[in-house]
Formats: sequence, structure tokens, C-alpha cells
Amino acid sequence: MKRIINLLFFTGTLLLILFMNTNKDKDITAIKAVLTEQQTCWNNGDIDGFMQGYWNSPKLQFRSNKNEPTSGWKATLERYKKNYPTKESMGELKFETLNIELFANNTLSKIEGKWELIRKTDNPKGKFWLELHRFGGDKWVIVKDSTISF
Repeated sequence: MKRIINLLFFTGTLLLILFMNTNKDKDITAIKAVLTEQQTCWNNGDIDGFMQGYWNSPKLQFRSNKNEPTSGWKATLERYKKNYPTKESMGELKFETLNIELFANNTLSKIEGKWELIRKTDNPKGKFWLELHRFGGDKWVIVKDSTISF
């Protein structure tokens, strides 16, 4: 009987680990899709579409080393539109994800990555650190963005 209980415990633990890894892979794929969609929108000159990857909340936080911190989705949208008024000024955006970590029962993710803009007149580059939250279902959004240029 003890042997059967141990076998059931082992089987249950193994199934739980497999289930958790499957959900982790699914979440990482969904998180990468947010960045891919943002990149596509940016490269199409669609700042409004790009902003769909951000949490539409006054609590959204955006920081860069060139400007004062921005709080709120609307203020972040206005900042992007002011700094990138044309498709030409936006250039072509490329992201490279360096690290993705999942926390808090897969409802919080932290990402580190590199970004690059390719434009006719210059080629700015930098790094970013994002915090994403999953709000119900499978929708992940950026709640904190810290971006630097170098």
C-alpha cells in the first residue's frame, strides 16, 4: 500500500511539473508576442498600435535616461507621438530579448533586452528592462518600462 501511495505521489508531482512547464512556455510565447507586435506596429509607423502592448492605466511607468519619468498610458502615448512625429523619425525598430523571468504564479514577468532604431541619419541603440503583468486570461501588458540609450 505504501508503495502505491509513493507511486501516486511521484506521478502527481511529475504531472504537476509538466503542467507548470507547459504553462511557462505558453506564457513566454505570449510575452514575446507582445514585443513582436510592438515591433511590427512601430515599423509600420503605428504608435497607437505599439501602445497596445502597454497597460492602459494612469499607473503605467515609463523611464528613459534622456527624459523625466512619465506616468500613465496617455502621457506615454503623447510622449512617443511628440518624439516620433513621422514614420521616418521612428525608423525601423529591432528588439533582442536577453532574459525573461516569470514570477508570482506566472502573473509577473521581467524582461531584459536590447533595442535598436535604424534610420537614414542615425542608428540609436540601448537596453530596456520591462515588467509585464498578466491581467486575467492570457493578456500580458507592460506596466513598467525602463529604457536607456548609449
